This record gives sequence, C-alpha cells and structure tokens, in this order.
Amino acid sequence: MGARPLLNRRLAGMGTTIFAEMSALATATGSINLGQGFPDTDGPRVVAEAAARAVLEGRGNQYPPGPGIPELRSAIAEHQHRFYGLTYDPDTEVLVTAGATEAIAASLLALLEPGDEVIAFEPFYDSYAACIAMSGAVRVPLTLRQPDFRPDLDQLRSLITPRTRLLLINTPHNPTGTVLTPEELATIAEIAVEHDLLVITDEVYEHLVFATGHHPIAALPGMRERTVSISSAGKTFSFTGWKVGWVTASAPLVAAVRTAKQYLTYVSAGPFQYAVAEALRLPDSYFTGFRTDLLRKRDLLANGLAAAGFQVVVPEGTYFITTDITPLGETDGLEFCRTLPERCGVVAIPNVVFYDNAEAGRSLVRFTFCKRDEVLADAVERLQRL
Repeated sequence: MGARPLLNRRLAGMGTTIFAEMSALATATGSINLGQGFPDTDGPRVVAEAAARAVLEGRGNQYPPGPGIPELRSAIAEHQHRFYGLTYDPDTEVLVTAGATEAIAASLLALLEPGDEVIAFEPFYDSYAACIAMSGAVRVPLTLRQPDFRPDLDQLRSLITPRTRLLLINTPHNPTGTVLTPEELATIAEIAVEHDLLVITDEVYEHLVFATGHHPIAALPGMRERTVSISSAGKTFSFTGWKVGWVTASAPLVAAVRTAKQYLTYVSAGPFQYAVAEALRLPDSYFTGFRTDLLRKRDLLANGLAAAGFQVVVPEGTYFITTDITPLGETDGLEFCRTLPERCGVVAIPNVVFYDNAEAGRSLVRFTFCKRDEVLADAVERLQRL
C-alpha cells in the first residue's frame, strides 16, 4: 500500500463527513440545524463596516504581510494584555492565521516529529486528530467522562512517556463545554514544566465563559516560554466565514509555527484583518453583552432539552450543549441524529465522531445554541415531540 492511501486512512475520521451529512439532512427535510456551530446572525455592524471600508480603500486587497498586518498584530497583543496581563511583542510573538484551524495545523506540524506523542482531551475537536496524523505523531486521549467531564489529572500523569512531546489543551472545551479551573490549569502547568513538555492551548471560546472567566495557562509560572496560545475572531465576533485567527507565543515558537504556516496559506483575509483589529478594541460592554446574550440562549435550549427528556450537561463555556439520550430510551447517538430530522425537524451532531473510544461517546448528542431566540424556541417546541 502506498503512502497516500495510508495517509488518507489516518485522516478518515467521521467528523467532517457527519457534519456534511447532517447539513444535507437539514436542507432536505427543512429542519432546524442545531448541529454545526455557526451563528445565524452577523456580528457587530461597526466591524462589518470596517471590513467594507478596507476593501473600498484598497487596504488588504493584495497580499498582506506574511505574519499579518501590523495593525492586527498590535491589536492582538493589546487584547492579551488588556484581558490577561500577558505581554507579547507584536513583531515577533504574534502570528495571524487563516482561522484557528490553520493555527492548530501549523503549530502541530511545526512542533512535532514522527512518533512523538500528543496528549489531548477526548472528545477531540475533529481537526486535532487530522493534524496530529499529518505530522506523523500519535494522539493519546485523556477521556473526559460523564457526568461532569472533568479531566483526571492523575491519569494525565500516567499517560506521559519518554515519547510525550506536547499537551493539547482546549478550554473552554468543544464539545463538552467544560472550562478548566485555575487549580486544574496549575496542575497541568506543573506537569508540563516537570516533564519539559510543550503546550498548545486552543482558546477560541475565551469570551464565552459563563461564570468564572477565562484563565490562560500561559500566564502561569514557567508556561509562557513553552505555550502556544491560539484564538480567533470567528466565535467572539460572529464572523466565522472571515477565518481570521492568531497565535501568541515566545519568539522561537512563533518563528517555528510561521515556517509551517507559510506553506499552508501563506496569507489570507487581508481586508478582514483590518476589521478584526477594530473589533478587538471594542469596549468591555461588547464582550459582556455578547456573553450575557449567549448565556440566555444556553438556558433557553438547556431547559427545553431537559423538558424534552434529554439528560443535559449544562456547559460552562462555548455555545454547545452535550446531552445523553439514554433517558429517551435511546443508546445510539449516530442513529438518533440520522433519524431526528424526520422525527421532529431538528438536526444535531452525534458526539461519537469526536471519540477514539466510541463507546464512551455512543449515547451523547451535541446541540448548538448560537441561533436566534425564535429559532431556539421553535427547536424546543419540535423536540417536545420526542
């Protein structure tokens, strides 16, 4: 068997296939799509106007600088200091990417060698498995289990071997909605320092933490020089189609990630970079209002799902709700999601596609609540048919 079939087999996860299947089902049946995580309304008009202005003024219509336009890199550095007290040099410690997805891919390709082991929370965001496979590394799951999906940090210690190179952390966590506590982060940081491990931390939902606030692991002792922090504009400002993400890290780590990134997209989203620079400087009232609005939507859908008979895990962050369908007399989340559109006109995603250990996620189903209130209310009414 040649190298290409082997690579294709390594990358042949179910996530992307199921997303496409569920979206097609939503269209074919006229169902409400609570599967894929993108809003059904645009973000702030002032940010959209900034993008239009940049296009009309000819800013970013040609290739922007490879690391990102200076205005955006400065805005990202300001954001990190404003919210977390972290100081980064915008010239050497900030890199703009084509969304967080490219930042994840470039970071893993840059920092891993074939045979290295990567410990990551299971269920995985689907691109993690693919990018680890492309790097030739091996993913080692630390499974988050019901009922609360907290990480077992003693198990984390036991998973470390001489081949462990990197910890891949996602907080707030997609799909479970778990937010790591300061105590959990401190323990993870101690483990990383003790074993001299790199950490990649995916923080795209950093402004969607509903109770405790977001705590970046890079701010902990010994972590700044070993941590690659990743975020993006899509989730925070509801412009997911713009695909503007970023990396912040020490200069040597950013240089390594930039080397891989330049052979992926090289550059992207020129005019949108100017708009995101303005978005990051919006007043605190925007970020507070955004979080409050999503909290209300979370409760609307969570209460509706519970009333419909689901076992609901109320998320601490993100805009996803994980449910267990066992109380409905169901056990197969994949089959449940395939029949749900015909049964009540709603689309969801089976969590099993995010697991290596299929049995651990077999009865779990994910819904998103980043939709208009009337859409969520309609979905809740339809789900009562179950």
